[in-house]
Amino acid sequence: MNTQNKTIMQALIAPEANAPFTLTEVERPVAAAGQVLVRIIASGVSVLDNKIRTGKGAHAKQPLPAILGMDFAGIVEAIGDGVNRFKIGDEVYGLAGGIGGLQGTYAQYAAFDADLLAIKPSSLSMRQSASMPLNFITAWEGLVDRANVHQGRKVLVHGGAGGVGHLAVQIAKAFGADVYATGSAAQQQYIENIGATFIDYREKTVEQYVNEYTNGEGFDIVYDTLGGATLDASFTAAKYYTGHVVSCLGWGEHKLAPLSFRGATYSGVFTLMPMITGRGRKHHGEIMQEATKLAEAGKLVPLVDERKFTLATGSQAHDILENGKANGKLVIDVAE
Repeated sequence: MNTQNKTIMQALIAPEANAPFTLTEVERPVAAAGQVLVRIIASGVSVLDNKIRTGKGAHAKQPLPAILGMDFAGIVEAIGDGVNRFKIGDEVYGLAGGIGGLQGTYAQYAAFDADLLAIKPSSLSMRQSASMPLNFITAWEGLVDRANVHQGRKVLVHGGAGGVGHLAVQIAKAFGADVYATGSAAQQQYIENIGATFIDYREKTVEQYVNEYTNGEGFDIVYDTLGGATLDASFTAAKYYTGHVVSCLGWGEHKLAPLSFRGATYSGVFTLMPMITGRGRKHHGEIMQEATKLAEAGKLVPLVDERKFTLATGSQAHDILENGKANGKLVIDVAE
């Protein structure tokens, strides 16, 4: 492919649901007012990307054909009118494309709304930085924006080694909370290494670990990252009167009685809303600034799958996601 023509770029396109990706040349975008043009170095690959590719992510409102990919890290190439926070050459990252009709990050360049971006942590690589935005924003919105996590709170994270869960554990620890996290036996060492008390969800019932760790009172904050039966279990793990349950997958039908009878409260997190509606985008950039602070303070390290992919082999990353065999966030190295 011709990569010398500065008006075109390579991009990985999903032509239609369940069809193979196509690596092709498309017109390179230009930074409009309020945007920055970014040369993408690395792009995170999420489960939601794969749902869109397979036609199961209608809530993301990303019609195909499209360039997918939501998370990225890269370098600012050009600045649109009205943008003052960034300059050419800045290393930036964010959750910025791939849904709501926005161009995704499986491409060499993208023009992003500057409000969605932040300076990437100097302490993390491009790959590490590209792995974080979607999951970090989801974790932060639940713990900080909805549940007001702070020192002394007892926090239970369901799926503590998962994409959102492992960052939620680290955020809660950074805020001084006493953190517990569920997982499988194989995940125990990792969960303990990032600072949480491990709970084997296969070995202990909700009642057992609520009694063991809270004297039967329940946890101040319960973050459900799994949905379904786990959200139902979360309702019975919340502290009487003051407990708060947060879920990023609360999309099914659930009985609220167990929560109501404890006098506890619930919040849902829908991370995609600012990108789809255009409302609240600045806050996503602010959240990523907080991620940078935590990472540079040594309080945040993302879990990244070590396998390497390029735009040409990006479909292999999606195959791994479908088979459920990722060990951390999968990342495409866009710039070889």
